[in-house]
Amino acid sequence: MPKLFSRSRVSLTLSAALGVSTVFAVGIRDSSAQDKVERVEVTGSNIRRAQSETAAPTQVISRDDIEKSGKATVADYLQSLAIDGMGSIPPSFGSGFAVGASGISLRGLGAGSTLVLLNGRRMAPYGLADDGQKVFTDLSTIPMEAVDHIDILKVGASSIYGSDAIAGVVNIILRSSFNGTLANASVGTSRYSDGTQKKFAVTHGWGNLASDRMNVFFNLEVLSSDAIFDRDRNRDWIGQSDLRQWGYDIFHNGSVGLQGAISAGGTVATDSPAGSVRDPATLVYRSLPGCARFSTVDQTGAGGGCLWSQTKFVTMMPKEDAVNAFGRAAWQISYDMLAYAELTSAQKKSESQNTPSGVAGATGFPGGPVDSSSGPLATQLAATHPDNPFGVGGVLLRYSAWDVGPRITNTDNQFTRFSAGLKGKLGEWDYDTAIVHSATNLDLTRTGFLRASTLKAALGDPTSALFPYRIGVNSGLNPASLYAAISPTITANATSKMQIADFKASRDLMQLQGGPMSVAIGAEYRHEESELKPATYTDSGDVIGLGFSAFDGKRNIAAAYAEVLAPVHQTLALSAAVRTDHYSQLGNSTAPKLGINFKPGHQLALRATYSEGFRAPNAAESGTGGLSGFTTARDPVRCPGGVPAAGATAADCNQQIALIVSGNPKLSPEKSNGATLGAIWDPLPSASISIDTWQIKRSNEINQSTADSALAGAGTVTRADNNLPGIPNSGTVLAVSAPYINSASTTVRGTDVDVRYRFDLGQYGKATFEVNWIHISSFLREEKDGTQRQFAGTHGNCDVTNCIGTPKDKVNMVLSWDKGDWRAAGLVNYRGYMQNTAVYGATCANSFADGSDAPNGCRIPAFWTADLSVRWRTERNLEIYGSIQNLFDKVAPLDPLTYGAISYNPADISGAIGRFYRVGLRYQFR
Repeated sequence: MPKLFSRSRVSLTLSAALGVSTVFAVGIRDSSAQDKVERVEVTGSNIRRAQSETAAPTQVISRDDIEKSGKATVADYLQSLAIDGMGSIPPSFGSGFAVGASGISLRGLGAGSTLVLLNGRRMAPYGLADDGQKVFTDLSTIPMEAVDHIDILKVGASSIYGSDAIAGVVNIILRSSFNGTLANASVGTSRYSDGTQKKFAVTHGWGNLASDRMNVFFNLEVLSSDAIFDRDRNRDWIGQSDLRQWGYDIFHNGSVGLQGAISAGGTVATDSPAGSVRDPATLVYRSLPGCARFSTVDQTGAGGGCLWSQTKFVTMMPKEDAVNAFGRAAWQISYDMLAYAELTSAQKKSESQNTPSGVAGATGFPGGPVDSSSGPLATQLAATHPDNPFGVGGVLLRYSAWDVGPRITNTDNQFTRFSAGLKGKLGEWDYDTAIVHSATNLDLTRTGFLRASTLKAALGDPTSALFPYRIGVNSGLNPASLYAAISPTITANATSKMQIADFKASRDLMQLQGGPMSVAIGAEYRHEESELKPATYTDSGDVIGLGFSAFDGKRNIAAAYAEVLAPVHQTLALSAAVRTDHYSQLGNSTAPKLGINFKPGHQLALRATYSEGFRAPNAAESGTGGLSGFTTARDPVRCPGGVPAAGATAADCNQQIALIVSGNPKLSPEKSNGATLGAIWDPLPSASISIDTWQIKRSNEINQSTADSALAGAGTVTRADNNLPGIPNSGTVLAVSAPYINSASTTVRGTDVDVRYRFDLGQYGKATFEVNWIHISSFLREEKDGTQRQFAGTHGNCDVTNCIGTPKDKVNMVLSWDKGDWRAAGLVNYRGYMQNTAVYGATCANSFADGSDAPNGCRIPAFWTADLSVRWRTERNLEIYGSIQNLFDKVAPLDPLTYGAISYNPADISGAIGRFYRVGLRYQFR
């Protein structure tokens, strides 16, 4: 057997197979004079060891991998990986609860169950919670140029890191030292000459730990990205609200569709720029004149209304400006002691845009829903309003306030993190202790939203100084003072703080046949605070179309943990860990973990793990406050069995409604257990294959009470007054109210396959081929009543994935080539197909105009893109590089059930943006 199949090589196949680097982690050299072996710290373990192999499957991403991708930010790179399941938070979600941030979701279990670490320790979470509930770490705060490598632990790790690690851990490791000056500048733009992204970074450091006993360096990174608007795309259906040429009707079952139609015999109308008014005598809507001035959309099927496309206003990608800085100082106090201090600072500003506000709708706040579309609080035109064609009161209005302008959201997020610590060797113990302070401060500013109380006075109260607010073709008669009153600037502020003190130590206890038996112990104390102040006027439900969201909470967490590694034989190593956390408001929780490594031969290694975990309720879920947002649901009264009742419309089968959820201090923690079973096989000296099957079960889940359960009788339902003939209280659903609850359990099961093959091309250099394939075989949610919902391969689970869906397959493929001063890489990213259903076996979510299932027989096609990057070192100090994202300019499949985008799935954003070019220079000053 060749030497290449030695035991040391097999021990590194984990990193070789799962990443593209054979360096698993960075550590300091053991200070023992007798021990000259490099000891490393491994993500998912507190034991420093001579070999990087662990029982848990881990993907290791080197700096070279990131550069080969051509991505400009850490968030862009991580969200392109197959391991990033649905439920991540892309920056394109400009109208979402967590606007201005980016988050990662491992195994599709949501950003709130994925723990992100910086240099092995926590960061303060983003000030806003995704969907008003899921607290997560914003990846935008990480300076990409300072990243050394990234470890992704693919299994739960509550036994090591505590709460929030149910789905796995992303540990971003920054440079530990740097000497010299490195400058990097790049610019990128789309083939449409928009979304231009400029980036400049400089890293400067001095000193050498070995010779000078110190090293200090800092990194500064500046990034600016222009917005991309849907209206600037001419890519088939991308950004198109009008899908009639592809066989849909104007409603698309109420999902995307055109606005401004009058339907159901004239009794239902949506917002239009001309305005639609309801005759109080006949209850039939009619459009005010002037539609042609506002809209060029084909008015066929408008029912007398004024159809218009949302793409005129919506941003596909927000405008962003960011400055990230990182500095580190290290002093070798003695041979056995290293002192270090780190400071991270980031400021990111973003601006996103959405459609103008309507003057009617349901808005929620803690006191309940406010219905401005029907009933006594409805937006109405006074009898004397000059745009009222009937000359009587009680005239309901449906109007999109184009004269006010689009709704614009600006964020300004400031993040800081300071840590200081000591690490080294004390006797037989390797130790590391530190204190950490981390905080975020987010200012949120919104314009273009309508304040309900002043709007209603301006339209319906002749005694008001604001009356009359002229609409549609007459809106040019309004003074600026009127707009300042009905559309004031809305602000909100969110803060989060985290203080940590920790200590951990490890040592060898005794020599076993396979190596030294090692143990690690540690303790941690953490204080957390989070507060989101409600946006102006939302605490009384006085902003149309903007839900209430606020929370305030603090807690203390104390933890102790221990871990042992026992290589009982050259072929067998056992590991175990346990952690106990005490939460000031919940009490104690203990999480164990077991692992086994078995090497029956030099070419084969088998591994398995079992772990338990928990996630404590966060401030948004159990603290004071609550939220009101919007969701979609099928009305069981107006659309029984998925078929519209007499007098109802297809929109009732997928109706957008307000969802009001309140915090619940009686919530219990989520519990989880997970298991992995895998093998690493080296069939050839240059090839490595790993296969891991895994399962995570999360029970006692903390969920918003679903709209479906509320409609079925588990919550309060508010309806409009357009009752179906002969059926009381059957009007269009406007809002449902219910608290957070411990409800369902979810079991996710799948298989990871990783392949790596290295080619020696002789005089033509070297090449490497890698494949990372994630297959989800089951994503099963079970309610307390025993009802089961299978989401694998469907457009759900919307509670976690933001309706982006759960495809069964995601694949990354990389072919890279190296020769002298040249490096090149081609990357392929693949997402499998999905059924266009909310759950497996459900009625198709959309239909064509002829009633058949849409699209493609109720199937969202698979999608793939290819990226290319090239780097050329022209001289010793200068490197020129370039990349093309979406090389073949693939168009994202049409997705009529999309959420957060128009006619395409946000997961396929590269197919909406189109081909994107980037060029750059990197210069090393010496």
